[in-house]
Amino acid sequence: MAVTVVALGKIGLPLAVQIASKGHQVYGADVNAEVVRLVNEGVPPFPGETDLDVKLAEVVAAGRLTATTDTAAAVADSDTVVLVVPLVVDEESRPDFGAMDAATRAVAKGLKPGTLVSYETTLPVHTTRERFGPMLEEGSGLTIGVDLFLCHSPERVFTGRVFADLRRYPKLVGGTDAESAKRAVEFYESILDFDDRPDLDRPNGVWDLGSAEAAELAKLAETTYRDVNIALANQFARFADRVGIDVHAVIKASNSQPFSHIHSPGIAVGGHCIPVYPRFYLFNDPDATVVAAARAANVEMPSYAVTLLADALGGLAGKRVAVLGVAYRGGVKETAFSGVFPTVAALRAAGADVAVHDPMYTDDELATMGFTPYAIGTAVDGVVVQSDHREYASLGASDFPGAVAVVDGRRITDPSSWAGVRRVVLGAGEAPGER
Repeated sequence: MAVTVVALGKIGLPLAVQIASKGHQVYGADVNAEVVRLVNEGVPPFPGETDLDVKLAEVVAAGRLTATTDTAAAVADSDTVVLVVPLVVDEESRPDFGAMDAATRAVAKGLKPGTLVSYETTLPVHTTRERFGPMLEEGSGLTIGVDLFLCHSPERVFTGRVFADLRRYPKLVGGTDAESAKRAVEFYESILDFDDRPDLDRPNGVWDLGSAEAAELAKLAETTYRDVNIALANQFARFADRVGIDVHAVIKASNSQPFSHIHSPGIAVGGHCIPVYPRFYLFNDPDATVVAAARAANVEMPSYAVTLLADALGGLAGKRVAVLGVAYRGGVKETAFSGVFPTVAALRAAGADVAVHDPMYTDDELATMGFTPYAIGTAVDGVVVQSDHREYASLGASDFPGAVAVVDGRRITDPSSWAGVRRVVLGAGEAPGER
C-alpha cells in the first residue's frame, strides 16, 4: 500500500514510521517545512520518543518514508490517508476545528476513487460523519460508501512510548458504513502487531465498534473517566489535608479491593488529552454536570498548591519562589496545558518573585515562554515541584539555600533530603494552616 499520514507530530510521526516498517510506502505530510526537512534527513524533529531515532533513520534510508508539505499530491499517490492533526479548544473551551478543516480540504483535493480515510485525532461525537464526511465528498466529487471510505480510529498512545502502546492496546475502529469498517479493519491489521492480553475478554487486535460515533465516544469516555477520577482524588486530597490524613495511604488501601481504581492527586492535569477531551464531551453533552465539575476541580489545583506554599511561608509578597518543571509530565518536553502556567500566574498574583527551572529546556526557551530561568543553587524562600522529572527526586534542601518550605505537587521528593525545610505534599495531611 501507499499511505499518507497527515501531521508529523508526536503521534503522527511514530505512526508513519510504524506503517513504513511493515513494508508500505508512506508519505508524511506536514505544514511545517522544518519538520519535513528533518524527517527527510532521518532526524526526529522532537526528543523523547523511545526508538524513534533508530526506526526513523531506517525507513527513510530504505526509501519507505518521505515527507512533504504538499498534502494533496501525497494523497493522490495513496490508497489510505490517516489524519492526526491536532484539535484544540478555543478561549471558550469549544473545539477549534480550523487546522483540521484545512487539512481535510487539502486531503479532499487529492483523493482518488477507492481511498480509505481514517481520522485518528480525538473528535467530538458525530464529527467524522457529519463534519468531515461532507467536506471530503464536496472536495473530491466522490461518495462515501461507494468510491470513498471513511472511518474514525482514535489514537490511544502516550508520547514517549508510542511504539509499545501501539502493540499494547486494542485498535478501535468505527466506519461510517459497513464497507468502510471492513477496509479500516484490514488496513490496521496490516500495519500493527499486538501483544497477548489475557486480561481482555476478547483477543487483542483491531476491534470494530460498529460505527464512527461509537469509536469517537470510546476515546472521549476513556479520557474523561481519567479526568473525573483524578478530580475525585484531588478532592479527597484537599479534604485529607484539612483533617490530617495521608490520602496516598488511603488510596493505596482502597485500591487493594478490586472494584476501586482511584488515581493519584496532583498539582495539575496537563497534556493534549485529559484537559481537552472532556471539553469535547461537554460540547456534545453540555448537561453533564459530573464532567463539568471534575474539570473545574482539576483547574483549581495549581491555585490550591500556591495557597499551601503561602500558608507555609506566611504569605508570598516579596518572596523568592522556584517552580520546578515546565513540562506537563516528567520526561516529556511538552508544555500543552501544563500546570506551570497557572502556578506561576497565581504566585505572581500573590506578589512572589518567581523563577522557573526545567532540565529539558534551555534558559532561552524558558525566557521565550515568559519565565525567568532559575539555576539550581540560587537562594529562594520557597519551592514548588510542578513536574515529576526524575532529576527532581534527588534534589533537597542543600540545593535551595534559604528555602523555608517546599510544596511537592507530584510526591516525587525524598523527605530525608529536606531536613530543616517544611515539606508539604498534596494530600499528605500536613497542610499548614488547614487544620
